[in-house]
Amino acid sequence: MQTQLDRQFGTMIMRLIKKEDLSRNEARDAFFTILEDRTTEMQQGAFLSALTAKGETEDEVAGAWEAIYELDTERVSLNGQTPLFENSGTGMDTFKTFNISTAASIVAASGGIRMARHGARAITSVCGTVDMAEALGVDVECDADVVAESIEKVGIGLFNGMSPRIHPKALGRILSKTFFGTTLNIAASLANPALPKMGLRGVYAKEMILPVIKAMKAIGYRRALVLYGGIDGSDKGMDEASVCGTTYCAELSENGEICEFTFRPEQYGLSCHNPADLSPVNDIRHEAKRFVALIRGNSRGARTDATLLNAGLIFYLAAKAGNIGLGIEKAANALFSGLAYNTLEKWVETQNMDPETGLKRLEGLA
Repeated sequence: MQTQLDRQFGTMIMRLIKKEDLSRNEARDAFFTILEDRTTEMQQGAFLSALTAKGETEDEVAGAWEAIYELDTERVSLNGQTPLFENSGTGMDTFKTFNISTAASIVAASGGIRMARHGARAITSVCGTVDMAEALGVDVECDADVVAESIEKVGIGLFNGMSPRIHPKALGRILSKTFFGTTLNIAASLANPALPKMGLRGVYAKEMILPVIKAMKAIGYRRALVLYGGIDGSDKGMDEASVCGTTYCAELSENGEICEFTFRPEQYGLSCHNPADLSPVNDIRHEAKRFVALIRGNSRGARTDATLLNAGLIFYLAAKAGNIGLGIEKAANALFSGLAYNTLEKWVETQNMDPETGLKRLEGLA
């Protein structure tokens, strides 16, 4: 029986090698097999590699998401009238930055947008979303219900995508062993326990923009922006909106239409910066201290501009601003008024089984 399953899985891998697409149901079943560890790790790796090399369709991404959400995700329900918003990236991008998405999310939350975040520890970068939150004092190994409470009380919470308390069966096992971008990174980032319907999502390659936004539409997102940030004079890029070059985007509107566009930071009164100014240092505590200075509104330059641009996109998508430029203005008001740091303090206190220890850690970074 096991040999037959391995052969069937091998046949699917050969189809992918021949550039044949899978249906949503076929992709879901294949990822069930991977998540349940029902074929060899060699075959699992070959499948992910072949699918990535072929280029994922929206049906394949949606099928992978369905498997992860149904089989390996602790689900939560939140109260409140305002929609939930998510801001995350796939990781595995070719240029590593400081944790822009976390900074932007804190700023957005301080402006009244409920941020249901879903991230992971670093695999190829210096500090992932979960690593940074932990360094700031947030409890990243808590139950999903604690995260949900933080979203309801503070407006922000982070589900640890590599924690068995959030994905109890397999996701952490697989992601911790995969050091290249695959469909699993994309689908896993979509498997948010709170199922937000609005989101800003960065991807690790331009060719992934359309498949991912179509997959988001297929799984129920009503409003979304998927982007890839370029760097002038380089073939590298980031899964964030860029203040170092052109950002490539696809936007999903409430009416279900998808449009593509590009923009540059200069269009919104921001400078085009040297990418080196966004690079993290190889020390998480030092990075956390720089992060706190940014959220306090005590720094200027590339990091601040990157935060304002990405937070501005969230304000725009969440209909808190009529256009991206006005969104950036709202982000600046939240950052420099002190609201963003107040939100960070409340987040550390609320998403925590030991609030006193968490707040002491944050205070030590000031």
